[in-house]
Amino acid sequence: MKPVAVIILNWNGAKLLRKYLPTVLAGTNADIADVIVADNGSTDDSIAVLEQEFPQVKVLRFEKNYGFAGGYNKAINLTGYRYTVLLNSDVRTPEGWLEPMYDYMENNPGVGAVQPKLLHDRDDGKRMFEYAGAAGGFIDKHGYPYCRGRVFEAVEDDHGQYDGQDIDIFWATGACLMVRTELYEKVGGLDEDFFAHMEEIDLCWRIHLSGNDVHIVTASEVFHLGGGSLPQGNPRKTYLNFRNSLFLLYKNLPLKDGKRMLIVRRLYDTLAFFMALAKFHWGDARAIIKAHNDYRRDKGRYKCQPQENLLKTFPGAKRNIVVDYYLRGKKIF
Repeated sequence: MKPVAVIILNWNGAKLLRKYLPTVLAGTNADIADVIVADNGSTDDSIAVLEQEFPQVKVLRFEKNYGFAGGYNKAINLTGYRYTVLLNSDVRTPEGWLEPMYDYMENNPGVGAVQPKLLHDRDDGKRMFEYAGAAGGFIDKHGYPYCRGRVFEAVEDDHGQYDGQDIDIFWATGACLMVRTELYEKVGGLDEDFFAHMEEIDLCWRIHLSGNDVHIVTASEVFHLGGGSLPQGNPRKTYLNFRNSLFLLYKNLPLKDGKRMLIVRRLYDTLAFFMALAKFHWGDARAIIKAHNDYRRDKGRYKCQPQENLLKTFPGAKRNIVVDYYLRGKKIF
């Protein structure tokens, strides 16, 4: 068996498969990796496209949409390679993208997961970081995620400012995430209650709590379209991000610390609710209310909070990114 499985989760993405799967097949070293598509119960012509146009690709067919988390958990359970790359269906991979990450994992046994540099796949060729992970993810004192290369809506051009800095990051992008499969399963995989959005941050938090690191490998880069499943501004996306952010903090912080932080987060979320109303974004406002209602109803499923508060020690976790961005005007990492 080859050491790496590159698993692409697909749901009604026939158009994306036609555009991006050829780049994955061309750019991936077949000596070390198999490319596998896990189909999450698609109702479009995805299966026909795979069978007719990409017969060399192994396909896992699921009977329904299990979400990002559930789909990958099922796929990884069925494959069992030493390393697994979770790769979005809207990612373009240039030749040689995989080897730097593979070599890095082989040479750094204390690193549990890595990501490449994530750039926006643009027609004009401009090198900009992509929102979903940029040059490595961090989290601030109130649990807000941000990245080297992206803080809230401000996205930097890539001119090599983070190259060669293969540092410990708090979270790696789920758009292209390489993990040690045994560790992935040991820490419980992706939380299926999240369904989608922020589940990779939760996974990386648990990887850190297990005593392993998460790094970025800047010698590798891929190009992500972004918004392929739910675009920015979709109330469903708003709901999942707000609800899952609350789950993330409640389950991964010591209970006492989590309670204090969640009081502050609710104040910030109340402000976000009124901002949505002021902009006449009625769907987003309703989504925020629903997120908090569902969080209160469902948080009891998480009963084993850790003793360690990573936000007290992790670099970058003492920042108040909201104050930095909106009051101090600091819009780059």
